[in-house]
This record gives sequence, structure tokens and C-alpha cells, in this order.
Amino acid sequence: MEALLSSTTPIQTHRLSSPNPRSSLRPTFSPSSLSISDRRSRGRIGRRIQARKRPLLRVSAASPQSTPSSVETISTGSEIPSKMKAWVYDEYGAASVLRFDEGVSVPEVKEDQVLVKVVAAALNPVDFKRRQGKFKATDSPLPTVPGYDVAGIVVKVGSQVQNLKEGDEVYGDINEKALENPKQFGSLAEYTAVEEKLLAIKPKNLDFIQAAGLPLAIETAYEGLEKAGFSAGKSILVLGGAGGVGSLVIQLAKQVYGASKVAATSSTGKLEFLKSLGADLPIDYTKENFEELPEKFDVVYDAVGQCEKAVKVVKEGGSVVVLTGPVSPPGFRFVVTSDGAALTKLNPFLESGKVKPIVDPKAPFPFSQVIEAFSYLETGRATGKVVVHPIP
Repeated sequence: MEALLSSTTPIQTHRLSSPNPRSSLRPTFSPSSLSISDRRSRGRIGRRIQARKRPLLRVSAASPQSTPSSVETISTGSEIPSKMKAWVYDEYGAASVLRFDEGVSVPEVKEDQVLVKVVAAALNPVDFKRRQGKFKATDSPLPTVPGYDVAGIVVKVGSQVQNLKEGDEVYGDINEKALENPKQFGSLAEYTAVEEKLLAIKPKNLDFIQAAGLPLAIETAYEGLEKAGFSAGKSILVLGGAGGVGSLVIQLAKQVYGASKVAATSSTGKLEFLKSLGADLPIDYTKENFEELPEKFDVVYDAVGQCEKAVKVVKEGGSVVVLTGPVSPPGFRFVVTSDGAALTKLNPFLESGKVKPIVDPKAPFPFSQVIEAFSYLETGRATGKVVVHPIP
């Protein structure tokens, strides 16, 4: 296990009220002339004044439904503890192997890394597949703190970090390669250490809950479209359009790439949601067989594992992007590479509102209900992303 940070004083988190007026108390006589009660009183005042000098970060961690006044403050500097609260599993298996641990060591920051105070984290299918042991051959050692997606505050920087500083609000997927030696200490914890190159500054118009749900999904959507050679004027069919990746493929294809036509599949109750994302042709997979469509598409983006059917509706010379399940030509599979530069490139589309994060209506799940969050994600019924917030 990595070395501990030296300081042991816990970070203080509290709700902001109206700013207190700056104190004008100034001692005009020596402490020796004060009574014991006066000295105690002035000692308390002095401590309050000193407390104001601590660097404070305004953290907008409200859910989309919360009022703008829901704001937290996190003090930084030397107050990083050596131990933290985190969710951990010591063996592979169902969600029940997860346990809450209040004594996990805060990870050491390497030269190219920053330490992030986690404000919100999101779950992805790779999280539960990893926990089930499907990637154990290339996994990091157990015990594992799960979690890929993070949104939070930089509280410490490594000596080689160039573009991030303490106090920056960031988001990203903390594992450069999803399946190749992912970090032993993930984002479902109070702190996580992550390479600078994997992070981007959080879009100003998004809160931490919204930002946490983006990184792995939007990077997967973007990289898949790039590898498929998608461009303006082309058509696309998205299988699983209401999911975390699919909902962003629809938006990127329409708003970033300029697709001529976007079709997408979902269950009956989510067809209007597909339209709201920009889908020109919503398809109810419970009533229609998309593979029997007379129309063919330049790209089929398969986020659900139906490549055998997907290849029947792709144009000659087109591409089928496959995220899961068996692959049939001309389908191809890829595993996303986390890249903060890709997030930075997409930030203007997020800040303009052209591309919107989609958080499942049941989210955010509180930190105490991580097992429930996993169980819900594993039903396959989530719309958008399953986010965990607040983190203690």
C-alpha cells in the first residue's frame, strides 16, 4: 500500500451562510492587563479570525434540482488526513462484497499526479464487471477501492504538474486504460490520486454531480465516433440510445459532428427522451426489429452487444462500433483511453449547452448507498448515469 501523507487533521466541510462582516477588533492594550475571562474571550476571537485566513474553496455540489444557494466549502492546504472513508472489496463477486471502511490510507501523490478531494463519483458497467472478476488477469491487487469517474477539487499537486493547481475544480476518468492495471484506489473514496493528463477543468455551467457522470461515457462516445471515421453529413444508428454512452453518442453525432440523420433504439417509455437528445428516428426495440429497417447507416454504434444484428443495417464500407459482446465484421471493438485533452476539447459544447450530461432520475445516491447504486446499475435500466454524491 502506498505511503501515507504526513498530516492527520481532517478536512472540514460545512454549509455557507451569509458572509460574516470582517472583524474590526484590534487589541489596544497588552494581554497582561486582561482578566482571565477577557483573555479567553479574546483567544476565541483570535482563533475565529485565524480560521478566516484558511484557504476556502466554493464547491457547487448541488443536484440539478437543488437551489443555487446549496454550496459547500472545503478547506485545503495542510489539512489532508492520512486516513479516509472509502468503499472497498477484498474479493471478487456480487455487490455484497463491497464494504465501507473508515481507515483506508489516503494515496500518495506521484510527481505527475494531483490529489483530488472527491465531491461526486459515477458508476459505469466496467466498475461492476471489474468487481465480478472479469478482468482479474490485468487488474491491480486486492483490496480495491472501485470507481473510474470523478469530479472534485485539487488539494495537492506533484512536482511535475504544470497546468493544474490547488483549488482547481476538475473532472475525469482516473484510469488511462480501463482494463490494464486500473488504480487500486479509485474514486469511491474521500480522496483519489490521478495523473494530470487524465483530468480537465470542470465546465463552469455544470455542478459536480453532472460533471462526475461524464468522463468515461463521453470519452467512449467520442473515441468510438473518431475510430469509425464519423463526420458531417453521415448517418448513424445508436443501439442503447438512452444509456450512459448512447445518450452522449446521439448528442455528439448531432451537435459536434453534424450528422445528417441519427436513429436510436430504446424501450417504449424512453422514446421521447431519445427525441429530446436529438434523435431523428427513435426506435422501440420492444416492437420493432431494427435489423429489418430498409434504411442503411454509415455507422452503427452498438452499446448493448447486438453486433450480429447491427452489421445488417450498416452501409457497404461503413463501420460498426462495438462496446460489448461478440464482434462480427465489419464491426470492431475498442476500449477507451482516458484523455483529459479530449474532455477539454469537448468542454465548449458542454458549456454552450449543446451537449448535456444525463443523470439518472434516481441519482444521486448518497455515499452510504453505494451497494444500492451498483445494484441499480446492474439492472440495465438506468437512464444516463448513476452518480454518487455527496462524498464525506
